[in-house]
Amino acid sequence: MYKISKIINNNFVCSVNEKGEEIILRGPGIGFQKKSNDLAEESKIEKIYSMSSKSMLNKLQSLVDNIPLEHIQVCTEIIEDIKLHLNKKLNDNIYITLTDHLSFAIERQRLKLEYKNALLWEIKKFYQTEYQAGLRALVIIKERLGVDLLEDEAGFIALHIVNAELDTNISDMMNITTLIQDILELTKSYYKIELDEESLHYERFITHLKYFGQRLFQNKTVKDDDFQLQKMIKTSYSKDYQCAEIINNYIKEKFHRELTGEEMMFLTIHLKRITME
Repeated sequence: MYKISKIINNNFVCSVNEKGEEIILRGPGIGFQKKSNDLAEESKIEKIYSMSSKSMLNKLQSLVDNIPLEHIQVCTEIIEDIKLHLNKKLNDNIYITLTDHLSFAIERQRLKLEYKNALLWEIKKFYQTEYQAGLRALVIIKERLGVDLLEDEAGFIALHIVNAELDTNISDMMNITTLIQDILELTKSYYKIELDEESLHYERFITHLKYFGQRLFQNKTVKDDDFQLQKMIKTSYSKDYQCAEIINNYIKEKFHRELTGEEMMFLTIHLKRITME
């Protein structure tokens, strides 16, 4: 049994789980005519939200008190569908960021206000699995709420998913997406080739660039102490290392950041692999 510690509204209350962690309980009428220290009716509990920090819990409390219940219900269903199909660990923050985004998108659509996704083409290329999850989300929204959202929204949903996978924010995710596209263009221009987007090496390169971008924009670095190996890679793959230097110069000019020797080494290895096919 859960004891109510705070009433948010008729459909949401705060409680504490068996570990002593603060949680939010959702259910129709779960807070109706209740007060602190009352027991929540277990038959009314539809969803238990457990967040990783007090600040996130406070944000979720504010969110659920300010948007329609049906938006929260459908967004929770979408997130559970994402977890089921992707089988990846997602930051709990997605319950806040994606719900807030989709509620606003639904209201915009009802007002006939369209918001184009300038990165849709890149998102469909680089985050294919997450984009498919975004398309499924649009179907769920249509079935549950009768609202038709544009394909652009599937792209935004995909960004929120990758954001939760990488534990970053949506602004950084848009920068990472631009970074990936620009690096691919620099690579194709340098080698004067087209890349095989169906190859395993291409897929691994994109994955490397995602996490590289995450480290870059969060000011994280990989351990930089294997100088002998770095020197060997620079010498053995001199052509590929030159391409890595071009990419490094682009990053310095556009984002005012610089790659470490270790990042240069890994980038060189991926460039070598992706251009061997």
